[in-house]
Amino acid sequence: MAHILIMPRQGNTVESCIIVDWKVKEGDSVAADTVICDVETDKATFEVPAGESGTVLKLLKEQGDDVPVLEPMAVIGQPGEDWAAALGGAGEKPASPAPAAEVSVPLGQPSGPGEAPPKVSPEGRVPLSPRARNLADKAGRPVVVKDGTVRLESGPELGGSGPGGRIIERDVEAALQGLPPLSAAARAGLGAGGLTAPSTGSGPGGRIIAADLVPEGSAPAAKAISAQALPDPGEGQIIETPIKGIRKLIADRMYQSLAESAQFTLNSAAPVKRLQELRARMKSSGEELGLSKVTINDLILFAVSRVLPRYPFMNAHKLGDTLKTFERVHLGVAVDTPRGLMVPVIRNANLLPLARISAEAKRLAAACQGGGVKPEELSGSTFTVTNLGSLGVVSFTPVLNAPEVAILGVAGIELTPVTGEDGGIGFAPHIGFSLTINHQVVDGAPAARFLKALGEAVAEIDLWLTQ
Repeated sequence: MAHILIMPRQGNTVESCIIVDWKVKEGDSVAADTVICDVETDKATFEVPAGESGTVLKLLKEQGDDVPVLEPMAVIGQPGEDWAAALGGAGEKPASPAPAAEVSVPLGQPSGPGEAPPKVSPEGRVPLSPRARNLADKAGRPVVVKDGTVRLESGPELGGSGPGGRIIERDVEAALQGLPPLSAAARAGLGAGGLTAPSTGSGPGGRIIAADLVPEGSAPAAKAISAQALPDPGEGQIIETPIKGIRKLIADRMYQSLAESAQFTLNSAAPVKRLQELRARMKSSGEELGLSKVTINDLILFAVSRVLPRYPFMNAHKLGDTLKTFERVHLGVAVDTPRGLMVPVIRNANLLPLARISAEAKRLAAACQGGGVKPEELSGSTFTVTNLGSLGVVSFTPVLNAPEVAILGVAGIELTPVTGEDGGIGFAPHIGFSLTINHQVVDGAPAARFLKALGEAVAEIDLWLTQ
């Protein structure tokens, strides 16, 4: 009997994967371990094996398709076998994974669109993914169950295109198309109940403001919307690129981070003469010491891992109304890759010697850039370091890696005027630091004390290495 190859589940939060490249074509013979295709989640790229030996009878999806997990991708069987009949017979049982989680959404409260109406239980529960719900809430259009239907607040009726009619993120995206944005005041007005929003608002670009809301059941007054004319593109080439995969995840996370936290950045600089001298000695040391490849960034990571435990409020997560602090430092390190920004995690960095931190940072960076990083290596950080110094940046505003409450930006090294012991003016190399905090839970003065302590540790890095 033919084997139906389904899109595998690559984690509890992954709802779909993009087919990056088919490694086979219809008619090819494959073994069970033959790689059929590469698929991309919002975090990394994975190889999908055939699962059974046979002939590729049919490729059901195209390269570039965004395929929901557990949905059939290909049919593998014996030459001449009817792939369509095999697919129909297996369509009801594509696999036997754990069932999709349901989010309980009481009637009239935020819940989650698609191709088929989701099944609402007698208790008012709708199968809704957390990412779908977060997207709707972020857009100011929470999903509600109203009059027996599932819809966006003041928006269209929804259905679920996920397994079993589950509402997933792309269903919400489709329903949001064409809906104007809401101001914060308008969102609050809708949340209070009794009001509804018009199809367009009087704000810039059709934005709906509080004054546009009308009582439910009444017809909204027509308002003239003035739209600024778009510039003439002329004859130059225009390229439209869909925002998807990891690029879309980055876009959503950056927006969500700024929308849900009070971000405040402090800038400082630390002398690095000793650090540069130490790094030069390490670079020329023997291979047996394992220090010849240590970089300036590795030394900064080491200093951060040692200073953070003394300021536990910086090594923390804000989860709703709870601040969760950590004894151990799981250090996120921002890595620039061809697919976008990734943040792999050095586990228990405060317990690792410098050589181990250096080796782990390089291993994780190579895995991210080569597409081989594992999902578990991209989650669980408690504090993040991002370094733009090699690109000549002297100061910047890093965005929090939520739910973390702080992120350190490392800038370039510059010669800074200093007063010598004789009272004269000289120049000494200093490295720039930009520390962004969530001002909801971290105040400026404590954050400044952490930054000062870090600068002192960097200035005397050779002493810290002896601890």
